[in-house]
Amino acid sequence: MQGIILHHHHLVEGWARLDEAVSTGAPSRARVSHESAEVERESFLLGMFNLAMLLAPQVVKQIDLSQRKQLLDLGGGPGTYAIHFCQQNPELQATIFDLPTTRTIAEQTIRQFDLQERINFVAGDFQDDALTGCYDVAWLSHVLHGEGAAECGKMLRKTVDALEPGGLLLVQEFILNDSRDSPLFPALFSLNMLIGTPQGQAYSEGEIKALFEAAGLHDIERLPMELPNGAGVMCGRKPE
Repeated sequence: MQGIILHHHHLVEGWARLDEAVSTGAPSRARVSHESAEVERESFLLGMFNLAMLLAPQVVKQIDLSQRKQLLDLGGGPGTYAIHFCQQNPELQATIFDLPTTRTIAEQTIRQFDLQERINFVAGDFQDDALTGCYDVAWLSHVLHGEGAAECGKMLRKTVDALEPGGLLLVQEFILNDSRDSPLFPALFSLNMLIGTPQGQAYSEGEIKALFEAAGLHDIERLPMELPNGAGVMCGRKPE
């Protein structure tokens, strides 16, 4: 748990100024030096990897990708879900698309699981860079909450464009009720995004569905899964 504990340590200063964030609607985190940012990013990636390693095996067993061949793990970080989806589905190949600073830990993790022949890493910024390749399933795990609705819409449209006809889009998030005041963890997590990002927030099931529809998806549903902390997986299909 070392990584996630260090990550929480780095969040404390911003949470101590929660009143500022709530009253202004703007982030309250102090700027950090380049060296401090490196330490924070490493603890965040390690913490997310360790937590996902506990959860991913439960998630992938409940999602049938047996007929899918090419997975895009957008913002996949160290590649935890790409790894577990490939382990669960022997015919699946995967591409992790994330920032260049993530490449080293991702490639180390892929080698650790001996999946170098089936998982590759593409460096880029999903806000600005094109998504290369063509995929029949895309997975976005806890990516949307870092952006405002307009950027999420742009990101989803770009992802849908990279899908083959009939391709599947899967989004895992901490999902609010449509009242936006519960469950507790997604509501608190939305405050965490307010403190640390310009426009990030947790989204409700209805909001995610609307983003899916605007991106051109149909057959939209929330998969019937019991996950901790109010997390859920939304699914949509690109028309044939």
